[in-house]
This record gives sequence, structure tokens and C-alpha cells, in this order.
Amino acid sequence: MTIVPISDDSIRLGQFLKLAGLADSGADARALLEAGEVRVNGEPDSRRGRQLRKGDVVEVDDPRGSNSAAVG
Repeated sequence: MTIVPISDDSIRLGQFLKLAGLADSGADARALLEAGEVRVNGEPDSRRGRQLRKGDVVEVDDPRGSNSAAVG
């Protein structure tokens, strides 16, 4: 699992997917969320604007396999 540092107290899920390299673009992030391929702390989530805090773990299932990253 990759730990991705953030400079603020929180970051939106859509932004984090791009920053962590789990999505190539905002459109890719939206598609993953709409398809139900994203889990936050083990729970499915489809809200692009969800606020993540340090310690949250994001997992993505896509055709390339499962990837995960933690907010650091």
C-alpha cells in the first residue's frame, strides 16, 4: 500500500484518486466511482467530494487489478 502525503487536513476523494495514481484523470475517477469500484476504509463509496483525512485507506478495483493507497 502506498502512503500519499497531503498538505491540508483533508482532501476530496476524487482529487485523492488522481494524486495517488489510482485514476489517470478526473473522468477516470468519476467512472470508477460510478461503477462502484472504490472503497474507503473497506466500505463502498461513490461520492467524489467525500472528505478524506489522514489515515483513511482507499482501495480501487479496476481491470488492472486491485490497488490501494492511504492518506498520509
